Amino acid sequence: MGRIIAVANQKGGVGKTTTSINLSACIAAKGKKVLVIDIDPQGNTTSGYGIEKNELENTIYELILGDCSIEDCIIKDIMPNISILPSNVNLAAAEIEMIGVEKKEFILRNEVDWIKDRYDFIIIDCPPSLSFLTVNAMTTADSVLVPIQCEYYALEGLSQLIHTVNLVKERLNPELEMEGVVFTMYDSRTNLSAQVVENVKSHLSQKIYNTVIPRNIRLAEAPSYGKPINMYDPKSAGAESYMALADEVINQ
Repeated sequence: MGRIIAVANQKGGVGKTTTSINLSACIAAKGKKVLVIDIDPQGNTTSGYGIEKNELENTIYELILGDCSIEDCIIKDIMPNISILPSNVNLAAAEIEMIGVEKKEFILRNEVDWIKDRYDFIIIDCPPSLSFLTVNAMTTADSVLVPIQCEYYALEGLSQLIHTVNLVKERLNPELEMEGVVFTMYDSRTNLSAQVVENVKSHLSQKIYNTVIPRNIRLAEAPSYGKPINMYDPKSAGAESYMALADEVINQ
């Protein structure tokens, strides 16, 4: 049965989508079957895999509304070992349309239950908010992986996220665990990045991955070519880091 990991942080710009795309691609490159679920209305994970998100007939939005089955939505084998459940801006309306719907927190979980045995890993890219969509991701997931940018306000909001994870665990998904924290946009030329890492380590009881993702121009370029970093520039520091993170996640 597949391991389901939600990549979440309510702060924007911390590397959630970059991590969702590249971690899933690197896990797949190691021979594991991976489903990527894009539950962010921005749809950046979808376009980061080279999919024209605004031309799709069926997305996670139609799935949540019950207009199609999960089989209809999944784009299979977009790359070796990788399938994707795509998203686009239509998803932004889902929260309003679901007002008053019973058990709306479990819509995604009930759909994913049909297909999760086909994959070794399911990676869910969450929106940068603690919304109905993020809660759906957390009720579906086994664990939450939190990317944290190496900057001054890194810890801000993290306690709120951990509180949300604990609430979901208590009330909706008793199996949910913290997968761990991964540092992103690490700049070895500055003292600040090293200080942030030390600061977070001293405040957190959660698992912190040994792999640190560097600030890397090739990582920033890859989405505009619709490719994960291990296909865009496999020898870059970004690709090597995500390959190392994939090893850590697989062996955890």
